[in-house]
Amino acid sequence: MFKNYLKIAWRNLVKNKGYSLINIGGLALGIAVTLIIGLWINDELTHDNYYKNKDKIAQVWQSQTFNGRTGTGPAIPLPLEPALRDGYGDNFEHLMMASWTQDSYIKYKENSISRPGNYMQKMAPELLNLEIVKGEKDGLREINSIMLSKSTADALFGKEDPIGKIVKISNQYDLNVTAVYNDIPYNNTFNDTDYIIPWDNYVANREWIKNSLDNWGNNSFQMFVQLSANANMENVTSIIRNVKKDLNEDTAEFNPQIFLLPMEDWYLRSNFEEGEQVGGRIKYVWLFGIIGAFVLLLACINFMNLSTARSEKRAKEVGIRKSIGSQKGQLIYQFLSESFLVVLFAFFVALIIVLISLSGFNELARKEIVFPWGNIGFWGISVVFILFTSLLAGSYPALYLSSFKPVDVLKGTFKSGKYAGLPRRILVVLQFTVSVAFIIGTVIVMQQINHAKNRPIGYDREGLVQIPTWSADFEGKTDLMREQFISSGAAIAMATSSSPTTQIWSNRSGYTWEGKPEGFQEDFAWTEVSPEYASTLDLKIVEGRDFSRDMASDSLGILINKTAVKYMGLENPVGTVIRDSDEEDPGPSMKIIGVVEDMIAQSPYEPVKQGWYVYDRHNNFSYYNLRLNPKQSASQNLAIIERVFKENFPAIPFQYDFVDDQYARKFATEKRVGTLSGIFTALAILISCLGLFGLTSFVAEQRTKEIGVRKVLGASVFNVWNMLSKDFLKLVTISCFIAVPIAYYVMNGWLQEYPYRVILKWWIFVLAMLGALGVTVLTVSFQAIRAAKQNPVKSLRTE
Repeated sequence: MFKNYLKIAWRNLVKNKGYSLINIGGLALGIAVTLIIGLWINDELTHDNYYKNKDKIAQVWQSQTFNGRTGTGPAIPLPLEPALRDGYGDNFEHLMMASWTQDSYIKYKENSISRPGNYMQKMAPELLNLEIVKGEKDGLREINSIMLSKSTADALFGKEDPIGKIVKISNQYDLNVTAVYNDIPYNNTFNDTDYIIPWDNYVANREWIKNSLDNWGNNSFQMFVQLSANANMENVTSIIRNVKKDLNEDTAEFNPQIFLLPMEDWYLRSNFEEGEQVGGRIKYVWLFGIIGAFVLLLACINFMNLSTARSEKRAKEVGIRKSIGSQKGQLIYQFLSESFLVVLFAFFVALIIVLISLSGFNELARKEIVFPWGNIGFWGISVVFILFTSLLAGSYPALYLSSFKPVDVLKGTFKSGKYAGLPRRILVVLQFTVSVAFIIGTVIVMQQINHAKNRPIGYDREGLVQIPTWSADFEGKTDLMREQFISSGAAIAMATSSSPTTQIWSNRSGYTWEGKPEGFQEDFAWTEVSPEYASTLDLKIVEGRDFSRDMASDSLGILINKTAVKYMGLENPVGTVIRDSDEEDPGPSMKIIGVVEDMIAQSPYEPVKQGWYVYDRHNNFSYYNLRLNPKQSASQNLAIIERVFKENFPAIPFQYDFVDDQYARKFATEKRVGTLSGIFTALAILISCLGLFGLTSFVAEQRTKEIGVRKVLGASVFNVWNMLSKDFLKLVTISCFIAVPIAYYVMNGWLQEYPYRVILKWWIFVLAMLGALGVTVLTVSFQAIRAAKQNPVKSLRTE
């Protein structure tokens, strides 16, 4: 019987080619969007699945409160490691200190490459589930050892066996290659770890770390743990929460709270506000999941609308089938089989669309998603998906068509009824409500991005280039390099800094000044700079003066930004003396010599943080900042700079980054979301318009004789167009008025996440409404005008 149902369904599809094309095309687009979004969501939700003990791995985080504001992050003090190991060691299978990921130059003979990596304790291979392809898994037991990823080993050694070879790191010290491990897959936290060096090496070669072994106030480190088999995340967090406060009274005023952030939350739920977990990228998973569901719903609505609209053409078929004994259930199965056939065809078309568009989607979304051909789970879900979509799309038409009374149909007295078209109208309203809401949401997302992009950043980023200086070779050569870069004509200024222009790497506290409020808990963004920093960045001095090499006292000088002036409560900041509040080992006092314009160094969506720019008297720099010569092209300047660089540092790869590119990357996530939302919105509108096009075609076909009579009686093309279009325009207008308050509520809530945000303007909503009405007019007009121009003689001959 099912075979016969499919035969009848196939004949109906072939008989009504235009109707079938619209139905299959609309459903295929909807399914394709849903499949792509489903693959993206799966990729997001399976992040970090590479690690076999994922449910037991966590990172140690802490929250601290400064002046009533609580900040949360993964930076912890070094003494916390022995405190947890000695006092709570039974709860941990592994407890591992690690550096922040950093680029280093790795040299073997004449081959030198730059790769990101970490310094980690010896349990790293076990905790990270590294797949060793050469050497020993216990490859970090010796202080001068190094483990390399396979891609790094191949780039450095080619076909040579790397095990036992000696490499030099940042031209500072020699390391023995003890193991090579497979590259960690891209959708995992440590995928950019191309080398691992023992933590003991990190400590031994850095005096500042040795001085931090007992310093609870230096939160410059990170720690990862793997819980023991019988330990629980929440229980362990509860017993270690106050360990820092209990062991160090000096930090108690900041109320430090230590806790474990599970690995499953690192990627999707790592945002905190006032010490409370508030989500993260999981919001985008929900967003695109909702978009995918609605796009599929729009496609299913098209099927329902077109199927019920053609009900009168199927009425006689239903009447005859019922009169010869067909039961209602059999008719329902018949129409559901038609739905199944349409969905099946649409699914295969959707697969083709997905395969064609997946590489472009990956490039846009910065993913490496591959189609899961061999995944049985995917095909199982696909079967369920096809059946569910068939049921969703075909249920209403099946129930509606099978309810016709055979006597009325065969007597010719069957009528659709006054309210027969009401469900179709409701579905059209629902379609365009979703589409208009999508339009409004996309416009607001793009506006918010542009609002932040156009925000004054406080310096000139055009023509500003940064060169990393993470090698001992750079020490003592700053003045020489400045002179050579400028004399070469490629740069007009150069300064050094301890952090990139677009980031804050260090925060400091523990200082006092005249007029500091009682109990005030300070927290400053700290950047050590050479005297040319402000002039190189074109950072405006709004009060006082800039650093000067001619004034020896400036070595203890400090520039602060305007936000810091308000934060510190200073009326006359220039000349204010800043003292170290450490009574046992106070550092030298510093003096504010000038105030600079606020400079955006963190998120462009957040308020500027109070910042200090301190004279770098210890050569603690990590970057050269060069202002390129504007009279020459950037490519000319960079070629000259590279030549000068190689003359002085032949063993170090030349690397650089434009500051405007760094700044643009701050908008990457929101921009991708906006672009993807725009594409999905356009597809949702296209699907809605396909349905509207099909309905208009059917209405015009249904009223062919009426149109002919009206034209004979003198009706103009406009009269006929108005007759066929006005109902649809009314429905879309209703959709607009429903969509606007919904979109306002949702998007206003979304904007609250950004302290620096766009103000919702009325014209955004009006523009979206006019856009929806315009698209409707264009879609409906094509068929309406075509019907209106048809020869009335042919129209009247139809019966």
